[in-house]
Amino acid sequence: MAIVTAAHAPSRMPTPRSVVPIVALDVRTAREAEALVRRLDVHCDFYKVGLELFTAEGPSIVRWLRQSGKRVFLDLKLHDIPNTVRGAARNAASLGVSLLTVHASGGSEMVRAAVEGAREAVETTDAHSGVLPAAADGRHDTPCGILGVTILTSLDGAAVDRAWGRSGSDVVTEVVRLAGVVREGGGVGIVCSGHEAAAVTAAHGAEFGTLVPGIRLPGGPQHDQRRVMTPRDAAAAGARWIILGRAVTGDPDPVAAILAVHAELASGS
Repeated sequence: MAIVTAAHAPSRMPTPRSVVPIVALDVRTAREAEALVRRLDVHCDFYKVGLELFTAEGPSIVRWLRQSGKRVFLDLKLHDIPNTVRGAARNAASLGVSLLTVHASGGSEMVRAAVEGAREAVETTDAHSGVLPAAADGRHDTPCGILGVTILTSLDGAAVDRAWGRSGSDVVTEVVRLAGVVREGGGVGIVCSGHEAAAVTAAHGAEFGTLVPGIRLPGGPQHDQRRVMTPRDAAAAGARWIILGRAVTGDPDPVAAILAVHAELASGS
C-alpha cells in the first residue's frame, strides 16, 4: 500500500490567521462519512473522527481518510494510566493521524506519556496501515500533535460546580490552569471554547495552539453547546483549528455551509 504524502492531498481554500477548519464526521457509519467527504471534495482536507464513528468502524475509517489524502483529527479523549495512554497514542499515531486528544485532567505525566507514544510511532510504520504518522502541519516525519481536552463546551460554570463538587467555578480560570498541565506535558495545545482561547494565548503564548469546537455560523442554532462562537470570532480570538460539526454536517447543503465558513473567515482577514 502506498504511503500517503501531503503532495497527494487536494488543494484547499486558504484561511486567514492560519486557522484550519476541521469538519467533524459525527455520523454512524463509514458509508455516511465517505459520502460526506466525497461531497465536500476539495473544500475540506481535514476531518475529525470521534467516538461515535470510531467505535462503529474502528481504524479502517482513519485508513480510508488517509488513503484519500485527508488529514485526521482523532478525538478519543484518552484518560487512563500513563502506560495505557502511551500505547494508545502510539497506535493512533501509527494510523497517520495529525491530532489526538487526551483529557487534560489526567495530569501532565499522562499527557507526556501520550506525547512519547506518538513520537515512538515515527520510528515504525504500522504494519496494517502502511501510512506514516502525519503532523498537524501535514508533514510525515514528526509525531502527531497531542491536544488536551479542558472543559467541554456543553458545560458552563454551574455544570462544572456540580460535576466537581465546587462552587463559584470560573471556566476561563480552569481552562487556563488545565492548559498549563498540557503544556508541561509537552502537548501542542488544548481544546477549549473560543471564549477562553484569547486568555490561553495570553497565558501560554501563540505557539501553544487552541482547537475550538462549538462553531456556529451567525444565526445558527446552538444545539447542546453552551459556549459557542462564529468562525470569524474564533479566528479573532486566536484559534489555530476550528471544528465544524452540525453547522456544516447538519445543513441541507454542506458544501454551501462550508463555503460560507470560508467566506466568513476571509471577511475577517
